[in-house]
Amino acid sequence: MRKENAANYRSRHALLLGRPSPGGRYKVQYRRCTRSGIPLSAMSQPPTLDQPPADVLTDDCLPEYSYMYSPTLLSGRVAFITGGGSGIGFRIAEIFMRHGCDTVIVSRNLQRVSQAAEKLQAVTGRRCLPLAGDVRNPETLTAAVDEALRTFSRVDILINNAAGNFLCPASALSFNAFKTVIDIDTVGTFNASKILFEKFFRDHGGVIINITATLSYRGQVLQMHAGSAKAAIEAMTKHLAVEWGPSRVRVNSLAPGPISGTEGMRRLGGAELEAAMYSSSIPLQRLGNKTEMAHGALFLASPLASYMTGTTLVLDGGSWLTSPNQLAASLGTSPSPHL
Repeated sequence: MRKENAANYRSRHALLLGRPSPGGRYKVQYRRCTRSGIPLSAMSQPPTLDQPPADVLTDDCLPEYSYMYSPTLLSGRVAFITGGGSGIGFRIAEIFMRHGCDTVIVSRNLQRVSQAAEKLQAVTGRRCLPLAGDVRNPETLTAAVDEALRTFSRVDILINNAAGNFLCPASALSFNAFKTVIDIDTVGTFNASKILFEKFFRDHGGVIINITATLSYRGQVLQMHAGSAKAAIEAMTKHLAVEWGPSRVRVNSLAPGPISGTEGMRRLGGAELEAAMYSSSIPLQRLGNKTEMAHGALFLASPLASYMTGTTLVLDGGSWLTSPNQLAASLGTSPSPHL
């Protein structure tokens, strides 16, 4: 019985290899292995799974791009991106367009988004509509959404990326400075979400991605204003996901950590040496890049995340878990100018 079972066992596993013997029966094909048991054919290893994708520090398109997802992942879709003329918003627009999506990029600075749109269209071959709009002003934002719908007849994805931040102790923070950050980050996110829901998402469904941060996960020096704004956005994400889910609207947040090549890092991270010292405290031992953030947004916007809503995707290399609060040094610095 033992011999018969052993033969059946060999036959079953030979079927997986698909090599019949001359007599029509399958036999096990043995492979030459290393001492560790790994086939020699597997000795050529792929890159490590934490290898970052290519990026550039400037607000320019990538000189080359390697697809990890299907190039048609967002084919036929239109994305409305606030703060899409620079930084993470610009790279999200580029990656979405490389995956078949047309985009609308919105900023108070029309010249900036117009120049960005020219770059994006030249590299991707997709359409990019630059529009002026202030997320704090529902009238200008409504006009931008109306123009987007006139141009494309649809908007499938909203990226709430517009934000404002600076370093300042809470005791030195002016009332107007605190209100300005709340107005841009929190109120602006609500304004864009509400307008697009009423104009299109309520009847057609859609995806909302709020760009937040991990500042509210613990007490953070010099960032009370931004942390409060981002905490409110994460709460808003959950509430809107519950209320708008029946309308087939998915609402999620994406929380970047310290990201190279962004205005935030230039303002908050300081010189290259300071950035290097900061990255040493991150579990993955490096800063993130804009392409990694865009890939996270691409996942959340696509059918790959079709059953994901009301949550936050943290992309920070684990930095919020370990980055120290330098209380004495931080609180001894001079505050940034008030807004």
